[in-house]
Amino acid sequence: MEGLHTISQFQVFKNRKTILKNPLPFHRANFQKYGDIFKVRVGFRKAVIFTRDATIIKHILQKQQKKYQKSELQTVDLAKYVGHGILTTNGEHWRVHRRMVQPAFHKKKLQGLLGIMKQAIQSELKKIKPGATQNVFPIMGNLAFQVVAQALFSRSDIQKDMEQLQDFTERNQKMLIKEMRQPYLKWWFNLSGEIKKHLDLAEQGRIILNDIIEERLLSKEDKDDLLDMLLNATYEDGTQMPRRQLIDEVLILFTAGHETTANALSFTLFLLAKHPNFQNRVLKEVENINFEDDDLMQCLSQLGYTKQCIEEALRLYPPAYVIDRTAIADDIVKGQKFPKDTLILMSIYELHRSSDFWDSPEEFNPDRFNPAFKKDYSNYYYPFGAGPRMCVGNNFAMYEMIMTVALIIKKFRLSTALKKVEVNPLISLKPIAVPLLFEER
Repeated sequence: MEGLHTISQFQVFKNRKTILKNPLPFHRANFQKYGDIFKVRVGFRKAVIFTRDATIIKHILQKQQKKYQKSELQTVDLAKYVGHGILTTNGEHWRVHRRMVQPAFHKKKLQGLLGIMKQAIQSELKKIKPGATQNVFPIMGNLAFQVVAQALFSRSDIQKDMEQLQDFTERNQKMLIKEMRQPYLKWWFNLSGEIKKHLDLAEQGRIILNDIIEERLLSKEDKDDLLDMLLNATYEDGTQMPRRQLIDEVLILFTAGHETTANALSFTLFLLAKHPNFQNRVLKEVENINFEDDDLMQCLSQLGYTKQCIEEALRLYPPAYVIDRTAIADDIVKGQKFPKDTLILMSIYELHRSSDFWDSPEEFNPDRFNPAFKKDYSNYYYPFGAGPRMCVGNNFAMYEMIMTVALIIKKFRLSTALKKVEVNPLISLKPIAVPLLFEER
């Protein structure tokens, strides 16, 4: 890794307060100063590579993905809180369980979940107060939460349990961010018992899920939901997942499934509220869609412009704003050597805002994704990751977001006095608050 500018541990410590709060400005300042790749010293002998180079990112995620795997940031640090599911494992363990989870998200299976999705969305939208300015982020959080709870468990009577589980996962996520951004305090987090306290919360969350699974098994009911799919999934020898593994997979689907969607929906609605011209084009598209009588998959297929708005919001505010990988073999790309065990953080946020690839990159312009333009963004657009580790629920999330945006714009005119949404980069990219005025049409 010769020739890379190295940011010292002292510089990291000096900027610790701003990095802990929001590392994105620190990243941007260094990319602007040192180019598309630089090194950050995080320990006596440890360093992390940061890059927004499109060629390097595509090389790592797709072309030579077998030479890289998820780093210990996920497989150890995150896994201790959310378990060893398909998000937090590597190698054969990941391949086996990905194959078992994947069928739950095939198009035919998703088609059967669209009705559940619509009912959960419509139920939550009834809670919006017309004529009032409200923070849309918690509303979208509850909405996405209900969609995942219904799709996973086919139950609406576990709100209290799910809220508790959500609270545990959010508190653990904040703890993990402190560990990652303040590595020099890890000894204190262990000594003070703070990490143990959060591990206990994680265990309480697993108990909640175990109880729900036990109730399903005792009921002997076939709900044909995601939980049933996972309960019926088998290894090649015909055996089913051990209970601990099943809980880990459910926990990953629950956590990742509602959080990233809530974030993306909040950003999308903010951008539409800021741009009434684009909002009106969405309205024109959804006006004649009948979600009550028409085939839901057919409805979604007619909402191409609504999808473009979501895709553009995902460009500006990608939920997975940084993707991590560790080299498991020596590699060279663009003349840059990555020895085995090199930790690389790829800034999708910066790549999506690079003027090398996007005209007026800071502007919200859904027309970029008009299929008639036939522009291929696949080399530098990764809203759901890329390669074999692409998000398993990306189609589920996109259907949910299209349906939600369509139903909201059909019912409400959105506006906001907020000039710029403040972001809160935790494990995923969250907005801090998104006050929107909802006026009934």
